[in-house]
Amino acid sequence: MNNKIIILDTTLRDGEQSLKSSLNVQNKLEIAFSLERMGIDIIEAGFPISSPGEFESVKNISKNIKNSKVCALARCLEKDIDAAYESLKFSNYYRIHIFIATSPIHIKTKLKSKLSDIISLSVKMVKYAKKYTDDIEFSCEDGGRTPINDLCYIVESVIKAGANTINIPDTVGYTLPNEYSNIINKLLNNVINIDKAIISVHTHNDLGMATGNAISAIQAGARQIEGTINGLGERAGNCALEEIIMAIHTRKKILNLSTNINHNEIYYTSKIISKICNINIPINKPIVGSNVFSHSSGIHQDGVLKNKKNYEIMTPKFIGLNKSKLNLTSRSGRAAVNYRMKKMGYNKNDYNINKLYCLFLKFADKKGQVFDYDLEHLAFLNKNKMSNYFILKYFNVISISKIKSTAFIKILCGNKLKSDISIGYGPIDALYKTIKKITLLNIKIIKYKIKNQIINKKNLKKVNIVINYNNKKFYGMGLNNNILKSSIKAIINIINSIWLSKKVKKLKFK
Repeated sequence: MNNKIIILDTTLRDGEQSLKSSLNVQNKLEIAFSLERMGIDIIEAGFPISSPGEFESVKNISKNIKNSKVCALARCLEKDIDAAYESLKFSNYYRIHIFIATSPIHIKTKLKSKLSDIISLSVKMVKYAKKYTDDIEFSCEDGGRTPINDLCYIVESVIKAGANTINIPDTVGYTLPNEYSNIINKLLNNVINIDKAIISVHTHNDLGMATGNAISAIQAGARQIEGTINGLGERAGNCALEEIIMAIHTRKKILNLSTNINHNEIYYTSKIISKICNINIPINKPIVGSNVFSHSSGIHQDGVLKNKKNYEIMTPKFIGLNKSKLNLTSRSGRAAVNYRMKKMGYNKNDYNINKLYCLFLKFADKKGQVFDYDLEHLAFLNKNKMSNYFILKYFNVISISKIKSTAFIKILCGNKLKSDISIGYGPIDALYKTIKKITLLNIKIIKYKIKNQIINKKNLKKVNIVINYNNKKFYGMGLNNNILKSSIKAIINIINSIWLSKKVKKLKFK
């Protein structure tokens, strides 16, 4: 049996059905390009008959996607199949995906029909689709709740009619992994022409079983998995493809399976889809959540610092992330504190770890997560009684044109009040240049980020700045209702850290 698993992504079809508003043509094309870069085998671009906009989206994708096969969904209706073909015909190779419900409850209450008529219609529509393409997928909607004898009969009939991929969807997320694998096993052992088709699975997460069901199905012999990025989809969502892909890679010795996926595109694709669909990724979401490669417990941090494999079963770089993170909280140990200080450029003899760790724990209990600039300030708090050597006394900014601004600042440097003026490209640049002139520090801003933060019902501007000084990064934060004031506070915070870090002790002001 072939050990390659085909990945069909239905983010643009099943995933989009769950969104509050439809995606436009350009949004869908951008997602399709990201899926193509990721190495997705088949992109289910949409349901063309459903609306003119959907038809145009599928058409546009079929014209532009070159490396992935493009697929469109159709009911067992000639007009649906015609629309699918008309939207797909611009692609070099494409698939028409036909579906109909096969479970007793769906046949009786939704379709108002009977099994024999469903089979007859299915065979007729598969034959009809064959005039457009030989690549036909047939889905038994609610296959998980279809009696196995009925399912075998339907599958055998549509394969004989020309379907070469048979999808068994767990449409309502009802089956358990052992039940689902039994369905696949029985199809493989009882359908006489099953060797002429690939079995595909499409799982939903209503009981949290989507990934487990998909894995159990491929262990049983299914060779195509259908799902979405980030698990988007109706109700509780679809099987999250990033979970399946990484499970296949991480447990390859047991599964003995592989995919064509470019793994280092996983994280980027996840972020693109999250942004375009306006659906946040939960922090604890497997594979792509922000906490997946973050460690907060002191025991875990110590273990990761000694050997990442102690607590990481996959590497962040493999999915396109830079590195794992150690979150400094009251649960962190000395090893993590020492590690962060070393990363900021300090040697162990620059600070007293016992005193620092004591201050750190007290501070973390009050604040929660401790950032580098907090740690740096704590490290040198007791080394100099005047912890804030630089104190802002006054500032004023005037924009003299749409581009240029002038900043005037007064700063108390130790016991000397100094002032200066600078012109910059915008107010922040002007403030930054003036502070450099006053403090005589050759600093360089390498990161500047603004974020709204509501405190006591007040909308404040939080500014995070990273500055390079003598090839070392310093971190600062400012919080105020005024962006300029927040920015100055962040920079002053940093230059005080620089001063206290023993890097500029010999500097004298005239």
